[in-house]
Amino acid sequence: MNPQAAAPLADALVFPVVDLRAVLPVLIVAVAAAVVVLLDLLPPRGRKDHLGVVGLLGVVGSLAATFWLWGGDARAFRGMIVLDSYALFFNLVIGYATGLVLLLSMDYIRREGMEAGEFYILVLLAAVGMMLMASAGDLIIIFLALETMSLSLYVLAGFFRTRAEAGEASMKYFLLGAFASAFFLYGIALIFGATGSTNLDRIANAMAAGAGRDPMLVIGAGLLLVGFGFKISSVPFHMWAADVYEGAPTSVTAFIATGSKAAAFAALLRVLLSAVRGASLDWTMLLWVMAALTMTLGNVVAIAQQNLKRMLAYSSIAHVGYMLVGVVAGGALGNGSVLFYLLVYTFTTAGAFGTILLLERGGHEAVRLEDFGGLASRHPLIALTLSVFLLSLVGIPPTAGFVGKFYLFGAAVRAGYIWLAVLGVLNSAVAAYYYLRLIVYMYMREPEGAPTMLAPSFSGGLALVVALWGVIQLGILPAPLLDLAQSAVLPLLR
Repeated sequence: MNPQAAAPLADALVFPVVDLRAVLPVLIVAVAAAVVVLLDLLPPRGRKDHLGVVGLLGVVGSLAATFWLWGGDARAFRGMIVLDSYALFFNLVIGYATGLVLLLSMDYIRREGMEAGEFYILVLLAAVGMMLMASAGDLIIIFLALETMSLSLYVLAGFFRTRAEAGEASMKYFLLGAFASAFFLYGIALIFGATGSTNLDRIANAMAAGAGRDPMLVIGAGLLLVGFGFKISSVPFHMWAADVYEGAPTSVTAFIATGSKAAAFAALLRVLLSAVRGASLDWTMLLWVMAALTMTLGNVVAIAQQNLKRMLAYSSIAHVGYMLVGVVAGGALGNGSVLFYLLVYTFTTAGAFGTILLLERGGHEAVRLEDFGGLASRHPLIALTLSVFLLSLVGIPPTAGFVGKFYLFGAAVRAGYIWLAVLGVLNSAVAAYYYLRLIVYMYMREPEGAPTMLAPSFSGGLALVVALWGVIQLGILPAPLLDLAQSAVLPLLR
């Protein structure tokens, strides 16, 4: 080859400089997943606890990097990855959720006879997808991160492959998730056709130039909302939640209920606030209706449930409705309250599922309401712990759940959505029935049949201590983190 002809070609190959700060928290978790893959090939073969510990160290390292980068602003890959206070706050939420799930899983999957290194690898890869969704500045990155998270969770939902209900949960989750992904991808295509870009900032600029009135863009934005609605399990896209929550391993159920919801809300709010808020579609009224239907259906159906995992599934649907109230309220207070509530919900829900995970009856998980009859007389500490988490889900002071709902509904009242706030308070009163019913069973009912036993687990106990600390701490001193949440959403509102 002619050297003179090769010189221009060499000059043209200029590789972009990547600011690693923008991907550092995600990169640490991804490296931890790679290390777990390598360690899984080495002895010891019988126990896999050390893989969970390595994964947990990766999560702690990611949280440390998040605190170190706090207040910074960096972009990578031509703005496709954005590291700002908003992404860093969600890294905290997702990091706490992943750490709690790893702690809850270590003894649990061994006790169930399904210990394998793949479990920890999939949890970490799902966390990578979740964190990327929070940092995405481009619709393509949101889609790729969504699929990274979802594929890992599909497999994790059916990880107990000897159980028929686990296979059913995995298949339903996969099929409905595939439909939702198709809607999401088609929405991206329509938005690209209307604006000529998938970058969120460029879409916002196109909106300012008048593209917001393009029917193609409005339809595309609506299809994105369908995809996000499935991931957050809002009505009418909630059909999968109860079956998946019931059939999946309990620690995976906790992960789906906390981490995946946080990631979906992170991407949803970034798209709504920074990209398509100029569309001619009336987002506020649409989300008002979704919020009202979601919290009402979730609470009403939860009353009829006797299986606690199904009850908490419909409870989680209701809590999505509460969070949508904050989205409707808008502004720094409304959207900041959503971020704060997601952190509160992560500690509370992980703690509730973790408590159930540590209880057995007749060699099986204690997930039926009658399994908890007289629990306080045999295991008073675990009954008290579960009661605190349930009271937080109800919204009783001084728990974090009360503070979270207070800010959400207060933001709605300040924004003028008084009837939506009233509906939220009434739904909270309805929810008190099925939460307090479980407490009544633990403290005021006599046990029937075989006793419910506590499965000893140091890592599970540690997870409950951390979750309990989060619920009490955020209930007594909420102001610092609420201020951080509000400051995190301010750049998206400009």
